[in-house]
Amino acid sequence: MPDIAETAHDMIAGMTPVLRPGTFVFVTTTAAELIADLSPLAIATFQEDEGMSLLIPTALAEAKRLPVEAPMRCITLNVYSSLEGVGLTAAVSAALGAQGIACNMIAAYHHDHVFVPADRAEEAMEVLLALQGTADQFG
Repeated sequence: MPDIAETAHDMIAGMTPVLRPGTFVFVTTTAAELIADLSPLAIATFQEDEGMSLLIPTALAEAKRLPVEAPMRCITLNVYSSLEGVGLTAAVSAALGAQGIACNMIAAYHHDHVFVPADRAEEAMEVLLALQGTADQFG
């Protein structure tokens, strides 16, 4: 069984963060019609006890006259990260948190995605590239 630190090291050293175009917002609703309307255009959804949370393009939220609070940019960590991988999310969120950058992580099947405040996206990219460059501290 691989060492946890080695697993984190490999994923951090191998990640290539890419800032995706566009801005996104998280919205929530219990309205079935709105959920049906937005779901095909959402990049992520999650059913919570309070309603459906959807991550949608900011322009869509504006067009639907939904609250546009905390616009986010998406950074995709282009590295194979197993659904059983350990350490990547913790290292990324800790590095961003140390710089006072909020982040929302979404782990999908192929990659992990980091949503950061739109106005701090470039700074977040610098932090993640620096993290990648210092991956030897995890080894």
